[in-house]
Amino acid sequence: MAGGGSARAGPEGRRGPAGRGLPAAPLAMSALPASSPAALVRAQGLQDLSGDGGVRKMELRPGRGQPVPPGASVAVKYSGYLESWDKPFCTNCHSKSPGLMKLGKDITLSGLEIGLLTMKMGEAARFVFTPRYAYGRQGCPPLIPPNATVVFEVELLDFLDSAESDTFFELTPEQQDTFPLQKLLKVADTERKFGNYLYHKQCFEDAKDRYKRVFSILSRSPSSEAERCQIDASKLLVLLNLSLIYLKLECPARALAYGEKALEIDHRNAKALFRCGQACLCMTEYEKARDFLARAQRVQPFNHDINNELKKLESCYNDYMEKEKEMCCRMFASLRSSSG
Repeated sequence: MAGGGSARAGPEGRRGPAGRGLPAAPLAMSALPASSPAALVRAQGLQDLSGDGGVRKMELRPGRGQPVPPGASVAVKYSGYLESWDKPFCTNCHSKSPGLMKLGKDITLSGLEIGLLTMKMGEAARFVFTPRYAYGRQGCPPLIPPNATVVFEVELLDFLDSAESDTFFELTPEQQDTFPLQKLLKVADTERKFGNYLYHKQCFEDAKDRYKRVFSILSRSPSSEAERCQIDASKLLVLLNLSLIYLKLECPARALAYGEKALEIDHRNAKALFRCGQACLCMTEYEKARDFLARAQRVQPFNHDINNELKKLESCYNDYMEKEKEMCCRMFASLRSSSG
């Protein structure tokens, strides 16, 4: 992986938490085909998902790939309506980056969980839930009356299949040590993608904890050179992410330490050299910063981020030298005046 990838800022493997990429322009709920909740409830031909008419679906925009697997964590936009209401009683459509919700834990409506398990990446759909699959006989006062049938508009932005990861962390340390390597690497990849999601929500402390969790489970001793290469490839990604996250947290010494660990795996990795250079510049260690950035430039001579960082370094160094010169001049002036 020598010199692989651009040195641009951003966590490794950024393609959304499920690794397949968020839609370029998420569909606004206001842009969905017009149909009042009451009309939808009366509509014929909706897909019966529950077998008893309790959960019905109208696809508004097809998705791509595989449906959401059981136990996954999902990022969705949703709005819930009563039959006679045109305005939602609940919505998260005003959020730019909805949080991940885990099926079976964070989603309380059984109808919504049934519906989500039929959805694919980027899909938009309307669902009708009878009381049994929504808020029950009692409803949820004061907004939801008893025995209410509700309509939900849902857009699936992304999902992360975390079943393997959940299973791994339920094991004892002894059992984790015997976990098959390929499954362990899959767990590491899942946790790193969780960290990437948190990073892009600017939850840097939480992202850091995810990345460190990954690094800890990759501490297993390899049984062969092939295993070492696989583990190192996974380690390299998370070390680069830890270096980046500590820069965001304004801890340049830690960022430098993780960047240097990444260079132990791949001494020509442009991102590792770039982040080490950034960290040294933050610590005003200008010579070390110039060395790292010059090495990064030799790997990627036309990378704008590296070249701009070298210009920034030159400017910072010149400012530093000017201040040193001014301080020396004042010192000598003071000495001359006192001796006179």
